[in-house]
Amino acid sequence: MGKLKKISFHLVMLSLLMAMALFSCRKDLTVDDDPSVKLEFSNDSVIFDTVFTSLGSVTKTLMVYNNSKNRVKISNLKLGGGGNSFYRLNIDGQPGDAFSDIEINGGDSIYIFTRVTIDPNNLSNPFVVEDSIMFLTNGNEQKVKLVAWGQNANYILADTYTPGFPPYKIVADSLETTVWTSGKPYVIYGYAVINSYGELRIEEGTHVYFHKDGGLWAYVDGMLKVNGTLENPVYFGSDRLEAFYDDIPGQWDRIWLMEGRAGFDHEITHAVIENGFIGIQAESFQRPTENRLLLNNVTVQNMTGIGLFARLFYIEGKNTVLANCGGYSMALTSGGVYDFKHATIANYWPYSVRNTPAVYLNNFVLDTNEQEIPVPIDFKMGNSIIYGYNQNEFVTEMVAGADTLYYLDHCIMRIQTSTANATNFNQVLRNEDPLFLDFRENEYRIDTLSPAIGFGDATIAAEAPFDLLNNSRAERADAGAYQFMPGQSEELK
Repeated sequence: MGKLKKISFHLVMLSLLMAMALFSCRKDLTVDDDPSVKLEFSNDSVIFDTVFTSLGSVTKTLMVYNNSKNRVKISNLKLGGGGNSFYRLNIDGQPGDAFSDIEINGGDSIYIFTRVTIDPNNLSNPFVVEDSIMFLTNGNEQKVKLVAWGQNANYILADTYTPGFPPYKIVADSLETTVWTSGKPYVIYGYAVINSYGELRIEEGTHVYFHKDGGLWAYVDGMLKVNGTLENPVYFGSDRLEAFYDDIPGQWDRIWLMEGRAGFDHEITHAVIENGFIGIQAESFQRPTENRLLLNNVTVQNMTGIGLFARLFYIEGKNTVLANCGGYSMALTSGGVYDFKHATIANYWPYSVRNTPAVYLNNFVLDTNEQEIPVPIDFKMGNSIIYGYNQNEFVTEMVAGADTLYYLDHCIMRIQTSTANATNFNQVLRNEDPLFLDFRENEYRIDTLSPAIGFGDATIAAEAPFDLLNNSRAERADAGAYQFMPGQSEELK
């Protein structure tokens, strides 16, 4: 009888253990459908930093974590680009671009192997090949960005993240001179930074492409020298090279220049800057600048914000074209010294209503209480054109208390206010269309019947004796950055 009791006891215990194990297994098999549950990842982006010189592929690993205590189910996991993506996924030995019903135990993880294949000699490839791995879990959508380089180029990838600043990489450190040449284009992902006392020289024919939100930034006492030529200008634009993006504004951020030491001027010569948010922003950041920004034969066009934006700076420009901006073509604020000869400022922004003038000047800054603090301004513009769709394309906002001078000499302007004041205006032609060849195609040479022909002053022209295309002004000075040349209309046919 004792034996039977002992056997019965063991049977009961065994049954209990089996039941507990079964219950445990069932609990483990239960999938948590709580919508608050989210996955976590080893990285929020997977960056393939290999620059291919021939057809090749690279595989990288992403870990996906379920940090909850219960099992979860990824109902849908796929590449955003689907079958057309440059990328392929592999999960548990299964390749593909889409998967469903992938379960991860509580406190566990899975590996996703991501492979990208690139032919860098295919010029139809974008410079930056992007996609995302998309996750759908309990109704929550999450994604991890995939980034690779699609063509053989010099890639500048942001590696520093400082609160309050855009992601950046220092390309010319203190007491260092970096030279970019035309051998391969430069593609900037984030911001390329010239550090204090560093110098970046960009030589003729170099192409600099910016990815979305990217830019070039010369920090305090850093120096930028752009040395383009007529035959080989330097180009700054978007990394989207498809024809559709040729004249789409807002694809990158800006060229941002800060104050420097006397004798260490920023210089931009023979350059085209287009399709960003702000073309050039030059500002005194920690102290009033002692250096200058020198613009020679520079075109800035198709900016969603401002073509040339300054705060308390010193800028000299010759043969400058500022065209088609959603805000101002030129906004010179907080005082400063500015001297422009043979500028063409044309704002025929086609994408939305523009309520701002092409040119705006002011002579003050606002303190923390929004009170105006006067700052001296000295602005001169000669042999130039300021024109566009708006009735008033030149506006000043000046306060008393600081030396204020603005003087326009031999200019064609679209302006409603009087230009009879000899203190501010001399030989101004009001509201006469300068007759650009085709402003809809960013063609700002002047046509046969343009009133700009011969309107310029010879003394001013002597300081800029050749136009943007190197045509001489010796016999006749036309207003604007371009001289009229017989037969030029034939080039557009």
